[in-house]
Amino acid sequence: MLKISKKADYALMALQHIASVQCGDITPGRVVNTKEIAEEYNIPLELLAKVLQVLSKNGLIESHNGPKGGYLLAKSAEQVTIAQILESIEGPLGLTDCLHEKSDGEFCMQREHCNIRTPLLKIQDSIYQLLNSMTLQDMMSGTPLITIQSPSAQGADK
Repeated sequence: MLKISKKADYALMALQHIASVQCGDITPGRVVNTKEIAEEYNIPLELLAKVLQVLSKNGLIESHNGPKGGYLLAKSAEQVTIAQILESIEGPLGLTDCLHEKSDGEFCMQREHCNIRTPLLKIQDSIYQLLNSMTLQDMMSGTPLITIQSPSAQGADK
């Protein structure tokens, strides 16, 4: 099953919150602190702090220190893709481990004989293209980014 981790989920929520505050009408450009986000979305403070540190280290947000410190987007919401956010937290996106080189430089033992590698690469590429075309701004718009019909709904039309 394809699944976004809790850390990635929290990163998406936090970035969307930061972007909405930063681009808002009330106090545009205001920094957002970790506690504010954690309380707003009921996210464990320590885990959120670690997620925000990773996002800052990877250049998606900027950290501002001091008593009125917090975070701002490093780029506009239109320039930050969902793929960038997920890769920042999770590393390279992939359906299976066999599509990436392992830490010891080895690949899957079945690589030479695998009969599903090419179809999986096509699926992975399609997913990556979709995530790379969607931005943080798209998430904030409130309109569905894509529509997917379930197989049972498609069969109902026949």
